[in-house]
Amino acid sequence: VQLQASGGGLVQAGGSLRLSCGASGRTFSRYCMAWFRQTPGKEREFVAAISQGGTRSFVRDSVKGRFTISRDNTERTVYLQMKSLTPDDTAVYYCAAARAVSGEVITSEARYDYWGQGTLVTVSS
Repeated sequence: VQLQASGGGLVQAGGSLRLSCGASGRTFSRYCMAWFRQTPGKEREFVAAISQGGTRSFVRDSVKGRFTISRDNTERTVYLQMKSLTPDDTAVYYCAAARAVSGEVITSEARYDYWGQGTLVTVSS
């Protein structure tokens, strides 16, 4: 699976962005998909994940109520809708794919086999 993330950019605090991650291959629907983020000098951290069929998802506490993950298996794309952005959300955002069983939502970075190239989100104060 090859992943291509897009949608990052510069936004003012309180604004919104939607990240997209398109996947190649015909097995997209077999993967749990996730978004991670990383800022310079810090470890990459989990942001959100969604199960194969999109029926289950999980987001980290600090973005709960502000970020929503979704997917379109027909379009082989996963999205991260971000609203009420703060400067603390500034990071490079990566999408990732993990082999999973039906309904499984994976938060562990070590389980992810495929990674996109990252897209930079900068939130100005």
